[in-house]
Amino acid sequence: MPMLIRFEGGQARAAADPYQALDDADPLPVAGDVVVSLARLLTEGAALAARSGRLGVRLGPAEDVLALKPFAGRLDLIALELPKFRDGRAYSQARLARERLGFTGELRAVGEALVEQALILVRCGFDAVTPADGSAPEAWAAATRRYRHVYQRAADARDPASAERLRAPKVGQGA
Repeated sequence: MPMLIRFEGGQARAAADPYQALDDADPLPVAGDVVVSLARLLTEGAALAARSGRLGVRLGPAEDVLALKPFAGRLDLIALELPKFRDGRAYSQARLARERLGFTGELRAVGEALVEQALILVRCGFDAVTPADGSAPEAWAAATRRYRHVYQRAADARDPASAERLRAPKVGQGA
């Protein structure tokens, strides 16, 4: 079972994964937390919504996150696949889920997620990751704090450097 790391309050901690990943051919359990494909969600949405337990969906990089709109209020987890280090489509999917769908549940990066991506993952709205490189939560926490300043607003709500400059005391006006 891959390690799950959750980002909370500027920290990263190892966590148990309560979700069971189901293939499209797997029988649907009566209860329990499950993650299904987008195709299965679209075809079995009513049955999935009627069962007890939390519901998650896994999207590949070419799948449209906006297809989740009818289910956004029922989903507890959206797992976005990072197939390669250089493939950034999951970042866009995460921003769309947070900004256009108003998704407030867990956004999880799965696949080839590497510690070098930690800061951009958090800035795009991810709150969990299954690291591909086996790195420790401490390494992920350090990577999210690597740079003090950011230059634009993002899902993590950090103030950009320009806002920090506006709040700083002016020269000659006291410290």
